[in-house]
Amino acid sequence: MNNVVPVAVVQSSPVVLNKKKTLEKVSKLLKEAGKKAELVLFPEAFISAYPRLMTFGTHVGGRTEAGRDSWAEYYENALDVPGPETETLGKLALQYGIFLSIGVIEREIGSLYCTQLFFAPDGQLAGKHRKIKPTGAERYIWAEGDGSTLTTFDTPIGKTGTLICWENYMPLARMSMYMQGVQIYLAPTADQREIWQNSMKHIAVEGRCFVLSANQFVSIEDYPEHIIRREDLHPENPVVSRGGSVILSPFAEVLAGPLYDKEGILYASLDLRETIRGKMDLDVAGHYNRPDIFSFEVDKQPPIRKINARPRNKTKKG
Repeated sequence: MNNVVPVAVVQSSPVVLNKKKTLEKVSKLLKEAGKKAELVLFPEAFISAYPRLMTFGTHVGGRTEAGRDSWAEYYENALDVPGPETETLGKLALQYGIFLSIGVIEREIGSLYCTQLFFAPDGQLAGKHRKIKPTGAERYIWAEGDGSTLTTFDTPIGKTGTLICWENYMPLARMSMYMQGVQIYLAPTADQREIWQNSMKHIAVEGRCFVLSANQFVSIEDYPEHIIRREDLHPENPVVSRGGSVILSPFAEVLAGPLYDKEGILYASLDLRETIRGKMDLDVAGHYNRPDIFSFEVDKQPPIRKINARPRNKTKKG
C-alpha cells in the first residue's frame, strides 16, 4: 500500500441527457486529472444527468404523457452495467492507470438506479454501489439498491468505499463503511448547501478517514430546451448546482476546496498513515465500539428473483 496517494475530485457538468457526449467530456477531464492522480472521483449521476428540476410529469396519483416521454429519454441515456459505456470508461482507467469512481444512471430491466462505478487501473470494472435510499422525489424515478453493493474495495492505494449523497445521513450505512475499515471515503453528491461541508467534516472525524466529495457545477444553459421550463427559473440566477466539492483529512482539515460557482478539479495528496494516527483515540469500529451493548449486521445477500413456472402436463403414450 502506498503511504501517500495523489487524488483528484472533478467538479463539472455532464452534457445533460447525452451519454455519448458526456463520455467524451469525461475523456477530456481525465486527460488532465488522470495524469496527476492515482484516484479520480466524479460526481453523483454524472452520466448523464442528476435530474434536478425535472418533474417527469409526475404527481401523487397521476402521470402525464409528456412526462413518460421524458422518462423514456432519461432511460435511453442510462447505462447497462456492464455494457459498451463501461467498456469505454474501463479503457480510460487503463489508459491513465488510475482508480476511477464515477456516478451513472444505471438501467436494469425497466428500472433505473443511481449508481457509483469503480474501475481499477487494469481497466476492469471492480464493482459498483447502488444508492440504497433515493431521497424525496428521486423515489419517483430511481429504484432502491440493496446490501450487496454496500461494500469497500481493498486496493493497493488503500481501502475505498462509497456512499452517495444523503446515504451519508444514514448512520448505519456509515457504520457499514467504518466496520469494513474504509480509509478513502468517497461521497459523490448533488447537495450544494454549505451545511453539507459540516456533514463531510463530521464523517472524516467520526470515521478517521479521508473524505472526498464531488458535486456538479451546472447552469441552466446545460439543459436542453425541452427538458425544463426556463420561465419558471429566476432569470438573474442561471446556476442550477453551484458545486461544493471538497477533500478532507481524517481530522477534518480541508486539503482542497470547497469549490463553488465554477468548474474545476481539486487535487490533494493523502498520507494514509493519518488514518491510523487518528484511531489512537477514536475507532468507532474497534475500541470505541461496544459490541456487548450494540449489535450491527448488514444483509449483503442480493434479492433473489424467482420465476415460478407451472410444469406442463405430459401426455403418456400407451
